[in-house]
Amino acid sequence: MEENLKRHTAQKLRVGSILSGKQVFDGNTLKFLEIENNQIFRVNLIANIIEKYIQEGEKKFGSITLDDATGQIKIKAFGENTEKFSDLNQGDTVLVVGLVKSWNNEIYLAPEIIKKKDSSYLLIRKLEIEAEQPKAHDKIQLLALKDKILKMIKESEKTGGIEIEKLILELKEHPDTINQEIKKLLEDGIAYEPRPGKICWLG
Repeated sequence: MEENLKRHTAQKLRVGSILSGKQVFDGNTLKFLEIENNQIFRVNLIANIIEKYIQEGEKKFGSITLDDATGQIKIKAFGENTEKFSDLNQGDTVLVVGLVKSWNNEIYLAPEIIKKKDSSYLLIRKLEIEAEQPKAHDKIQLLALKDKILKMIKESEKTGGIEIEKLILELKEHPDTINQEIKKLLEDGIAYEPRPGKICWLG
């Protein structure tokens, strides 16, 4: 099961986004997190270590608590995997790639890779994620985008509609922004979906 999960891309996220994700279960096991309509199985996180705990003995267990100013999350390891924590200390900045897990409704990460980083990487990651988010549009820009979408939908009437993917590729706006405008057209009864992913003019 875990080998299959490792094939999923590790998404670059901040702690706050991980903690706010919707937990989707398969029985008692967390299947994935749902964040902004994306299924998250693995994450790539940069944060500071604020606490470290190691339990020695027959049942070896270790945990580190990470904080990136948007929230705190624990990284948990069992048995030989606790060796991944051996060189880590409170105050270190680390990059963690890990599987998303849940126990007693608490989200935590099972570490695959942990690397120490310079503290400047916290800011770099923040800027990276902000750059990937859709930019805010004012009303004039959104009206102009709506007009472009309507024009393309109308022009596609002869061919039975237009693929949403084509709209996204040609308009070169963030997919979330385009999808929001399409949703409004559907709700207003101006357009309809003959099948998922295709839009037709209704008028």
